[in-house]
Amino acid sequence: MRYRFRMDHRRSVGRPPHPDILTPGEWRVVDAVRHGMSNAQIARRRGVSLDAVKFHLANAVGKLGLRDRRALREWEGIRRDSHLHSREQDMEQPLELGSIGQISRSVSDIGAAERWYRDVLGLKHLYTFGKLAFFDCGGVRLFLEEGAGAAQPQSVVYFRVPDIRTAHAQLREKGVEFESPPHLIHRHADGMEEWMAFFPDNEGRLLSIMSQVTGIAPS
Repeated sequence: MRYRFRMDHRRSVGRPPHPDILTPGEWRVVDAVRHGMSNAQIARRRGVSLDAVKFHLANAVGKLGLRDRRALREWEGIRRDSHLHSREQDMEQPLELGSIGQISRSVSDIGAAERWYRDVLGLKHLYTFGKLAFFDCGGVRLFLEEGAGAAQPQSVVYFRVPDIRTAHAQLREKGVEFESPPHLIHRHADGMEEWMAFFPDNEGRLLSIMSQVTGIAPS
């Protein structure tokens, strides 16, 4: 669905215009909600106040004309500055889950875990930010997260797909029930975007499809 909106020219002095329906701050909160994070988790991850998260959330729900947070989590919008925004889906291409791109694991101390996986196991450390650390295991990325909690599964398998929106649509046609639509997880300094969408297997264990999206469309 395309949303129409108009820019209000009576904007506060010093506030730049936003060519998208949501501001960058609102998009970050929306993507975090679609990722399944609570307001408190978003505030900790983004380093902002809980009130700021609630403010952005209320603005987003109002602008989009949605009922509530649950409707927001199911919303399939894509930010205009994303590489995916102008790409067309090709439902004729065969569904094919590629290689395993990532496996996640919860840890109690990210600093200690980073040192152990790097110095003891000798894994190649890719990067760490906040309570998250990433390692390369022969082309498969190991994702460590501090404090995931007992309610979270100990591991999630992430399958690479060339076009995450098409794979999402094709799997839904097969009866797969996703927790939320594909959403932006992270944008790297070089502009590459990480997109994911989570779904349970036949026994309720969490899986995910993932795409690393650049400005060049896949062939």
